[in-house]
Amino acid sequence: MTDTRIRNPTDERTADEAEEQREQHQCPECGGDLVTDGERGETVCADCGLVVDEDQIDPGPEWRAFDAAEKDEKSRVGAPTTNTMHDKGLSTNIGWQDKDAYGNSLGSRQREKMQRLRKWNERFRTRDSKERNLKQALGEIDRMASALGLPNNVRETASVIYRRALDEDLLPGRSIEGVATSALYAAARKAGTPRSLDEISNVSRVEKDEIARTYRYVVRELGLEIQPADPKSYVPRFVSDLGVSEEVERSARGLLDTATEKGIHSGKSPVGLAAAAVYAAALLSNEKVTQSEVSEVSDISEVTIRNRYHELLEAKDDALAP
Repeated sequence: MTDTRIRNPTDERTADEAEEQREQHQCPECGGDLVTDGERGETVCADCGLVVDEDQIDPGPEWRAFDAAEKDEKSRVGAPTTNTMHDKGLSTNIGWQDKDAYGNSLGSRQREKMQRLRKWNERFRTRDSKERNLKQALGEIDRMASALGLPNNVRETASVIYRRALDEDLLPGRSIEGVATSALYAAARKAGTPRSLDEISNVSRVEKDEIARTYRYVVRELGLEIQPADPKSYVPRFVSDLGVSEEVERSARGLLDTATEKGIHSGKSPVGLAAAAVYAAALLSNEKVTQSEVSEVSDISEVTIRNRYHELLEAKDDALAP
């Protein structure tokens, strides 16, 4: 009698996988069971001693502990520390939402309890005047950096500069906002993403003159090495805000290089030179950009743009002249 049963390909595939797994756990020489030696990082045969695999990766920690207390002390878990928070992110933060872990709203008694816990938690997080000072200043740095579109590395650097100023007792006689703003201004210049004093003062709570004065004091007292701002570092941001092509950016960089070679950049605002270079490059590339549009994105007056624009074109003509 002929067997007319239909073979299931899934069953055959499952059988092949099971056979393959058995082969992976058996010695290829004698068919014995394989054993993993964690100390040597080897897989060996329990019967004949054949080393099947070696130099295995150890997923465990790189430290050793001989009791539970030492293990807890050396263990590193949780989010990384950050200088942008006064406690470096090590304390507990209770959320403001009055909801439980399942997203359900809390009752009135639970809400009152959570409100009391938040209040005492805030008191414990800022135990003295120094921590309250840091909390206020770092909050200001984060607010201004967000308004200016500065990256996280600039915020970290600004927080470190402010902490150094606080440790070296540079704050007496100066406002917290003024030192925090000058720290952010210095950090942006050190990171190669500078912002002009006008842009900084627009988002700060202190006047432009106080920012400049405090910045010079902090840089001098802390010994910060900050190079003069390069006009070319402002060009990509202006080009992006104006929505012009990459050709304009390349041309603007060329104009600024020529201006540097001719020495006309000395004593002039790098922001004004960058704005004028972008305006001149847009005209040379036949892209419609008005002086008022450039003035708006760069926060430089149209008069300054006109004056620097003529100087840049004259420098270019001199460089091309035989």
